[in-house]
Amino acid sequence: MLTRRTITGLLGATALALTALPAAAQEVTLKLHQFLPAQANVPKLILDVWADNVEEASGGRIEVERYPSMQLGGSPPQLLDQAIDGVADVVWTVVGYTPGRFPRTEVFELPFMVNNARAGSAAYWQMYETHMQEDFADVHILGTWIHGPGMIHSADPIVTPDDMQGVKIRGATRQVNTLIETLGATPVGMPVPAIPEALSKGVIDGTTIPWEVTPALKIPELVQNHTEFEGNHLYNVTFVLAMNKARYEGLPDDLKQVIDDNSGLEFSVFAGGTQSDADIPSRQIAVDAGNNIVTVSEADAAAWREAAQPVYDAWLAEMEEKGIDGQALIDEARQLMDEYEG
Repeated sequence: MLTRRTITGLLGATALALTALPAAAQEVTLKLHQFLPAQANVPKLILDVWADNVEEASGGRIEVERYPSMQLGGSPPQLLDQAIDGVADVVWTVVGYTPGRFPRTEVFELPFMVNNARAGSAAYWQMYETHMQEDFADVHILGTWIHGPGMIHSADPIVTPDDMQGVKIRGATRQVNTLIETLGATPVGMPVPAIPEALSKGVIDGTTIPWEVTPALKIPELVQNHTEFEGNHLYNVTFVLAMNKARYEGLPDDLKQVIDDNSGLEFSVFAGGTQSDADIPSRQIAVDAGNNIVTVSEADAAAWREAAQPVYDAWLAEMEEKGIDGQALIDEARQLMDEYEG
């Protein structure tokens, strides 16, 4: 049984400690491409850590060039195909930027499904290994994780589902947009980098993102109301760190081992947990700004759960049409998360 204690023991004090190979001349350059500014939490606290560890453990034989903010061109929804096509060697992206392409990952995006990013990320990796490898057959997956509690940031306060009526809210993925629409708001799909301009120009009235990314987007300056939930998360978004398959397979065995040592379950838990931990200081920025933070209690969230139930019903029906047992995925995800928490 996989538990949090087991993972903690595997991670050790530094989360990703590795034994470096002997120093040698740099011989492999990997281009890492992603959509956020370099100073945002995920690049700074997760992707740079991964890249630095790979470089150090390779004894200098691997160099990871970091390209933030789509500097290699294209748009965020194109990142996964950039990894497939070799435009980039490694990409970090939101799986849901390509709607419907990876339907099994959406089990972790269902409303009120997850209550802990580490547990959810651990379950996500295990289910990737057992159910999703064929879906991602065109790339070499290095890590799979989710963020901390999904929430709403808005121009006007949102306390109950009724407050969602007619509000234009940005959603990250197909499932999040379905939730927004089910709750009575108008979903507006767009990648994260487009949010600040859309808010400032009134294209949207609010957005769904976790706390951790709000400082990089200056959200507390653009809106003054934030709705968070006690207990299970309103929603989550799934991420992958993916590598060009041929690039990975072309590495010598010892450098493949360096990549492998920085991939998989332990890295996924580290990434999801680190991203979730970054919620705390980011939330404090909104507090210090004097913004209005609405915290929906677990009891009051019952009305939100009831209003969101059609999202489950619709997803299960869609999975059935695809020949996928959605309820089995839900049950397994919940079991794995419970085992981790246990």
